[in-house]
Amino acid sequence: MFLAWHEIKKNKLRFTLIMGVLILVSYLVFFLSGLATGLANLNRESVDKWNATAIVLTDESDKSLYQSSMSTDDLKEIKAKEAAVIGQLNAIANNGDEKKNISLFGINKNEFLMPNVTEGRAFEKANEVIADDSLKEDGFQLGDELQLSSSDERLTIVGFTKKARFNAAPVLYSNLSTFHHVKFGGAAEENNKSINGIVVRNDSLTNVTTNNKLQVIEIETFIRSLPGYTEQKLTLNFMIYFLFGISAVIVAIFLYVLTVQKISMFGVMKAQGISSNYLSWSVMAQTIILAAIGVAIGLVLTLASGAFLPAAVPVSFDLITLAIYGFVLVVVANAGAVFSVLTIVRIDPLKAIGG
Repeated sequence: MFLAWHEIKKNKLRFTLIMGVLILVSYLVFFLSGLATGLANLNRESVDKWNATAIVLTDESDKSLYQSSMSTDDLKEIKAKEAAVIGQLNAIANNGDEKKNISLFGINKNEFLMPNVTEGRAFEKANEVIADDSLKEDGFQLGDELQLSSSDERLTIVGFTKKARFNAAPVLYSNLSTFHHVKFGGAAEENNKSINGIVVRNDSLTNVTTNNKLQVIEIETFIRSLPGYTEQKLTLNFMIYFLFGISAVIVAIFLYVLTVQKISMFGVMKAQGISSNYLSWSVMAQTIILAAIGVAIGLVLTLASGAFLPAAVPVSFDLITLAIYGFVLVVVANAGAVFSVLTIVRIDPLKAIGG
């Protein structure tokens, strides 16, 4: 370790360049990780608020809440500790000044899908809704009257709740009566039992329902089936994995060039009795020091950048994930140093010093 640190201090410029590359790579890895987590949360926030075990949809729905259509009578066939009905539709909400894609959830106020209200109050009568608080950033406020696309109904925001987005769209919560009037208009009374799914909390999913027309889907499976969720997550994760490989290659090239430049010096040291193991460990120690400092600086820069990003940028940092990725970056950097170690081991002292 002494030799490694002494050489770093003596050749500051060379090793600063290596550290600079590691800082940039780690910064990009950490930022992509935050972006992947943030985009994933945009899709699943409202589902996570359910704190549910599974959701029951029709077998023909292809695990899509929007395409599922059933009746509140189907609730009688559900055997679970807790069950809550839900209706869902997508629309564009217009408050006169702003337009926003939203997802309307029709729920029963006395069931567990009812969100915690952080501002205002809960809906109490028809055409009142609780909105995701991200809508406030787009100019929506308490008391706003909303006109939804494809509906003559006007909804009034009476409350806000935190972290309630579904498939990247802010959620509006209403009672089932309001949901039916928005979705079916004049035919609302004829379809007053229509829902899209039933959310359940139960220890076992084996015998939740015996109806062959219904399927019980675990919540994580349901989330992975949301349009674009899996593809988006895989794309960003593959970018991160490629960066790990790029990091190893860059470190390998830098250290190999430095090692080749010092072959004669290593030859002299070997001739003086210094073992290959000691020299190899010196290179590995240098890599560990550079990688650890580079990753630490990259992490600090990432968190600092996240603090100044506008709310519209969907970045969310998970410290456990960042710690894992930081450790992996140090490991792959050391893997890149293996080529330099092999070069040192193969050095013949006599040839290296011109003997």
